[in-house]
Amino acid sequence: MSPAPWKSLVNKVTSAHADRIAMVRLDGIIGNAGVGRHGLSADGVEETLERAFTMDRLQAVVLVINSPGGSPAQSEYIAERIRQLASENAVHVLAFCEDVAASGGYWVACAADEIFAAKTSVVGSIGVVSSGFGAVDLLSRFGLERRVHAAGDDKARLDMFLPESPADVAWLAGIQADLHEVFIGWVRQRRAGKLTESDETLFTGDVWIGRRAVDVGLVDGVGVVRSVVAERYPDAEIEVVAPPRPLLSRLTGSAVEAGSAVVSAVVGDAIGGLVSAADVRSRRASFGL
Repeated sequence: MSPAPWKSLVNKVTSAHADRIAMVRLDGIIGNAGVGRHGLSADGVEETLERAFTMDRLQAVVLVINSPGGSPAQSEYIAERIRQLASENAVHVLAFCEDVAASGGYWVACAADEIFAAKTSVVGSIGVVSSGFGAVDLLSRFGLERRVHAAGDDKARLDMFLPESPADVAWLAGIQADLHEVFIGWVRQRRAGKLTESDETLFTGDVWIGRRAVDVGLVDGVGVVRSVVAERYPDAEIEVVAPPRPLLSRLTGSAVEAGSAVVSAVVGDAIGGLVSAADVRSRRASFGL
């Protein structure tokens, strides 16, 4: 037998017994990403996280985060599940911020024991935002009449087709303040002893880039996955733990999957636009991070 097959066999055996770093990508909007699109959710990442934290010869779990945020509840669920698995399996967790780890994306990053950012990463946005449209006169221009029937005086708050009420705005501000305080409490808990700026600086919803995020204490260092892992765990191999492939992909292969993805994206965008335009029941009270 030539040396090449022997070398390949030795490499496989060595690799099978090497220490491992599990790498999980958390990419996208957290929660509902829109019609035809899937965002990050606790249920959606559960199987991937379970596999990552229970891997043999595991030295650490790496979270690669690229998310602008989204649902406060799903951000909390995902982060708490990460902490639970880390505690149960006594595993060190490192988070790496890619393009952006903002708002809910930063909430999830705080579940790690250490956070790293690239020099160009956008980090932070510790705040709460609600947005929408006001279309009080739109229906009348088309000869349409708005009809809302509700049991409860506050059931139809912040309806986009009704004039904005100062009382409703004050109520929304109170909800946002409560969510903001929960977010702040989580950051303080996870970054205890590391934050270097005042609350007035850190918790305004502002963002920081790379080194500046380190300076204010939101991240621990500047670095990317491969270089940091190679330095920390020189004898370990990185194993990417990917989410399960969709059934259609498993049955028909990647070519059909790619085509279906394109069609789904186009159709999803079209339907999403129509639904957004026609949905007279939409409300502005969307509480997002």
